[in-house]
Amino acid sequence: MKRLPPDRRNKLIAVVAATLGLISLVYFFLIGPQKELNEKLAAGTATDLARLQQIKQSVKQSAATADKLTEINELLAHAEDDEATGDVFAWTYDTIRQFKNSRHVDITSIGQPIQSDVDMVPNCPYKQIKFEIMGTGYFHDIGKFIADLENKFPHMRIVNMVLESGNGSETQSEKLSFRMEIAALVKPNT
Repeated sequence: MKRLPPDRRNKLIAVVAATLGLISLVYFFLIGPQKELNEKLAAGTATDLARLQQIKQSVKQSAATADKLTEINELLAHAEDDEATGDVFAWTYDTIRQFKNSRHVDITSIGQPIQSDVDMVPNCPYKQIKFEIMGTGYFHDIGKFIADLENKFPHMRIVNMVLESGNGSETQSEKLSFRMEIAALVKPNT
């Protein structure tokens, strides 16, 4: 550069400075904003791809979910098979009479069922009935009756029970009289 005359050297410096200035302007006004736009587009594309993968996974699982729903509905329908429906007094009477046939207790009275909202679980879609049964039996037989009742009918619970000793003849003295209140779920109308 020292060999160049000063006017050419100044022109060359001006051309180099103008070129650097022009390159800087192109970078800051054209390339920089385009680069930022490309980064935003890449981030948006990555988010959309992740959402698309999630949707694809949900679609794949929809068949399995539908099968599981069908299975759960069948289990619920099977569980509701022996719940009270229709005329709750007839259902109560028939159910207790059929159930006690193979048990060694004597049921002397089956009370009128009273239907109400479920008081054990809040916001339950079922209704409940409460009814009282009275009878006699030996302590062990009453215990088996209660266990069998709650195992066979998982929707029934004994909520109150009173046992009293028998006051009869010698064979009846070991028998106990019982009175129990039973709460049972009522199948909702479909």
